[in-house]
Amino acid sequence: MKDLIPQNGLFSQPVLCYDNLGDVVSNTTLSFHYGKHLKAYFDNLNKMLPGSGLEGLNLSEVVKKSEGGIFNNAGQVLNHIMYFAQFSNAPKAMSDTFKSMLEKNFGSVEDFKKEFEQKGVTLFGSGWVWLSADSDNNLVITQQKNAENPVTMNLRPLLTFDVWEHAYYLDFQNRRADYLAALWQFVDWAEVESRL
Repeated sequence: MKDLIPQNGLFSQPVLCYDNLGDVVSNTTLSFHYGKHLKAYFDNLNKMLPGSGLEGLNLSEVVKKSEGGIFNNAGQVLNHIMYFAQFSNAPKAMSDTFKSMLEKNFGSVEDFKKEFEQKGVTLFGSGWVWLSADSDNNLVITQQKNAENPVTMNLRPLLTFDVWEHAYYLDFQNRRADYLAALWQFVDWAEVESRL
């Protein structure tokens, strides 16, 4: 996913390339999550940018340089577009190179997934669990609250699972762990690896 660049001072919400992800992210959840929550973040961000001194910056730079309401909305826009863009109904498999990176940093792909899910389950309240790369391509898993994004820590975000309740409650109710475990089947590893 390329960083969003404003056109005529405004950020435009990308079009989804799928209608649902089976029972994991249903049409109903997408209509609320993508169609209402994310749209509101885009609308709010576009209203706040004029006169902020951040006009013309790409989305990652807005997140790095903003605070308050602009940060909250820009962060949620960045987080959500990365979240939605990494899934597919026909996902591409993980490359051997990326598998080796996960094995080097976490022991195995299975150990990575287990730790990633655990970080998602144990994040108190609303937020995100991320896989990111540092400047030496070491991989790290972080928990980020609310609208936070690893770009503020000088990391390159690669993969994220949304653990705000609106991401899963209609389909999974309070079963956050089941939701996290079910998402792997739709992760398009080609998209994730393109973010390195």
